[in-house]
Amino acid sequence: MSKDFKQAALDYHELPKPGKISIELTTSAETQNDLALAYSPGVAEPVRAIAENPDDAYRYTAKGNLVAVITNGSAILGLGDLGPLASKPVMEGKSLLFKRFAGIDSVDIEVDCDSPQAFINTVSSIADTFGGINLEDIKAPECFEIEKVLIEKCSIPVFHDDQHGTAIVTAAGMLNALEIQGKKLSEAKVVCLGAGAAAIACMRLLVCCGISRENIFMLDRKGVVYHGRDGINEFKAEFSNDTDKRTLADACDGADVFVGLSGANLLTADVLKKMAKNPIVFACSNPDPEIDPALANATRDDLIMATGRSDYPNQVNNVLGFPFIFRGALDVRAASINEEMKIAAVHAIKDLAKEVVPQKVLDACDLDELEFGPQYIIPKPLDDRLLGRVASAVAQAAIDSGVAQLGYPSHYPLESAADV
Repeated sequence: MSKDFKQAALDYHELPKPGKISIELTTSAETQNDLALAYSPGVAEPVRAIAENPDDAYRYTAKGNLVAVITNGSAILGLGDLGPLASKPVMEGKSLLFKRFAGIDSVDIEVDCDSPQAFINTVSSIADTFGGINLEDIKAPECFEIEKVLIEKCSIPVFHDDQHGTAIVTAAGMLNALEIQGKKLSEAKVVCLGAGAAAIACMRLLVCCGISRENIFMLDRKGVVYHGRDGINEFKAEFSNDTDKRTLADACDGADVFVGLSGANLLTADVLKKMAKNPIVFACSNPDPEIDPALANATRDDLIMATGRSDYPNQVNNVLGFPFIFRGALDVRAASINEEMKIAAVHAIKDLAKEVVPQKVLDACDLDELEFGPQYIIPKPLDDRLLGRVASAVAQAAIDSGVAQLGYPSHYPLESAADV
């Protein structure tokens, strides 16, 4: 990053007021009578109603449209374990995205805890305040157990976006890329460089979409995760493969797909040359991908490439998913976000990329045209059709799978966050 950009980023977060979110009033507080209704003595009436019927919290408070973004700061978006306070700008940013794209009120909570159990205890103790919980930037493997236990303990949706948001957007783009490249899901050979939370979640979801688990080769810092290898935790073991492949070069030989959720410049041009005809490369390390797109495209002219960056085509961006997934879940008061809802989101995002792109999206992206193909396999984050398509698909999947407590919302389909 240039010095000018770094300063612009600091100025953005400091000016005109520090931070990126604030709290606003939603009702009148101008008269003595307003205050009597807002607080004492009028507030006693909704208190009594909620004490008698807890579901009335959705009727008389902001709970139903309130999501907490919660972290311990142990895995801050590529920067590592810098602690909870340092993670606050990221969590505020997530809250900004919830509001901007889905009209969801959101607050950030940074928890300074010494153990996963302490974190679980803290979050479960405050969960009833919110309509949903977005876990963020929690390192693996602790994040798996934290999410699992919180889902069991809480009666509201709990969603670790680093796992499932990344997986949903990756799967949507991957299904389109495989179609364009003429490859069958059941036959595609996939190399996954990285074995953390996002990598494991991505592979799990791709298996749900039809990829064969036996065709997935996962690598960590020690190489291929294979049957019998020492030091593999239970989560990596899901993707241990009965193979004699040991290195990235071995795994990529004849592979159809490379998914990178690891670090910069780990995929070389020579290894890329070993991949099968019409390869697919998702190099999602940020800010620097596993292989530079210019190098990759110079090496293979039959390539479809995606990255995590906004300055290249095919950005794998979680904002394509999590705001709208929570919107759909909240609107039918889903008790959880299950696999059916995730798969519904995958297909809604995937299918939108095949539609004609509106002029206002082209203008926002400073582009003359966008058409489904190698350079456009995933919708742009500024495509406001995502809200209606993904939220409605998620809401319907929640109803169909039995986790919704309300019927299909009468105010659907949504056109923008202002419709909420």
